[in-house]
Amino acid sequence: MTGQVRTVDGRVAGRRGQATRQKLLDCLSEMLSSSPYRDVKVIDVARKAGTSPATFYQYFPDVEGAVLEIADEMAKEGASLAQLVAGRSWAGKAGWATAEEFVDGFLDFWRHHDAILRVVDLGAAEGDKRFHRLRMKILNSVTTPLTEAVEELRAKGRVDKDVNPAAIAGSLVVMLAAVASHQKGFTTLGVKQAELRPNLALLVHLGITGRKPTR
Repeated sequence: MTGQVRTVDGRVAGRRGQATRQKLLDCLSEMLSSSPYRDVKVIDVARKAGTSPATFYQYFPDVEGAVLEIADEMAKEGASLAQLVAGRSWAGKAGWATAEEFVDGFLDFWRHHDAILRVVDLGAAEGDKRFHRLRMKILNSVTTPLTEAVEELRAKGRVDKDVNPAAIAGSLVVMLAAVASHQKGFTTLGVKQAELRPNLALLVHLGITGRKPTR
């Protein structure tokens, strides 16, 4: 953990306090993986961390406040998703590789952070601007470079001039987010995980380039 960490009342936490705070966050993250968000209580998080509710309240105002801390760190990590598409080629076989790597990286990120992303989606759906802002921060990390990719292809005449780059990129990213949060559900349709990713990559490639990929 880097930088100054403060308690709820503004005091700077020492090394031991920082470790306790992080342990509370780690325990909360673990609990969100196995319990509905609304069922997680401060006393349960504190007990799992081997401390007291009073200690929890030294660092967080409530469970939601702690969840937002976890979500904020996850959103910062999500900024790295931009590297999957920023400055990458969409021409020929390189374009197909870009689409595949983008889909793989995006779905892997979603699966790794599945528990906290479910809470973020819930909060955003209920109109909580804090969760909505974090969700958009993650999605925009890839929407922006994808928009730039379509703009570049359009400028070169490789994409129809009537195409709206932001609309295409935004739609593809929202589609991927929806699929990512529903990955397990595809098995009920008889779709294997190994089949899902290349088909998503095909949709992404078609959406960005308007062309069938060269493999």
